[in-house]
Amino acid sequence: MSRTEVSPTAAGLDVGSRRVLHPGPLRWLRALGWGGVLFVVFMVFYAVASRAGEPAQGESATPLSLVLVAVLSAVGLGLYAVAVKLAEGRWPGELDLKLAAPELVIGVVVGAAMLSAVVVALLAFGLYDISGPRASSPLAMINVGLASGVFEELIFRAIVLRLLMRAFGAWPALGLSAALFGALHLANPNATPVAAIAIAVEAGLMLASFYLLTGRLWVSIGAHAAWNFTQGWIWGARVSGIPVQESFYRSTPKAGAPDWLSGGTFGPEASVPAMVIGTGVAVAVLYQAWKKGNLKTRSESASLVDDVFG
Repeated sequence: MSRTEVSPTAAGLDVGSRRVLHPGPLRWLRALGWGGVLFVVFMVFYAVASRAGEPAQGESATPLSLVLVAVLSAVGLGLYAVAVKLAEGRWPGELDLKLAAPELVIGVVVGAAMLSAVVVALLAFGLYDISGPRASSPLAMINVGLASGVFEELIFRAIVLRLLMRAFGAWPALGLSAALFGALHLANPNATPVAAIAIAVEAGLMLASFYLLTGRLWVSIGAHAAWNFTQGWIWGARVSGIPVQESFYRSTPKAGAPDWLSGGTFGPEASVPAMVIGTGVAVAVLYQAWKKGNLKTRSESASLVDDVFG
């Protein structure tokens, strides 16, 4: 039997339905427990990768740091695949390599375009000043984009969102995962409740929507990485409250610009243009995911047929 022959019964997102996630009593609790274990492991891995990409005080990032971040990112993805295979009895479709390259490219283009549109809007409304260009190395922000794109999408979409979907369904999972994503940004410099809400709504929902539409992480990873890189190195704005040391341009809020409009010292992500653009994209993509049937989980029988014949 071919995959095309079973596709009519395979509607919905494959979030796992075997071994630790098998049907039966307390599956919601098993899903939460398994998610908690993965969350802790990969948060530690993310911290290691982020530290490997940070330049020493007063120095620039080196090509070696980029290699280290790339290797740790690849190892992290591989470790997740092995963990899912062992504990859930499946190779993760969310890391399917067949469409990785084109979907990463799509994500990079979308993420860069969205953030650039935000900055252009801030400039057009007289909320930001911009200076440059200037000579600088992009390596540090490439490291930031790569590590945040890979690990935050792995953690918040493949682990938190997916396993909350297994436990409670799509809509509660979307709300809870986005809220957690925003809340954890409160630990960043210059964070405010408004900034956390903005991150949750514009980024938490938007990045989740790409995963829900495709069933894979690649567009989300590309968009997240490009968003951070474009914000930090190309435009030289603060990235989630963190100032950048080297950038092509330098963008800062104008004196007297209201924080709720400009994002203030947290950066463009807490601005009204970012919320409008990010939320608009999220709603449009979520609608397509709903039409595709991916706001529900795949039936147990369809998941089993895919495992056997896919």
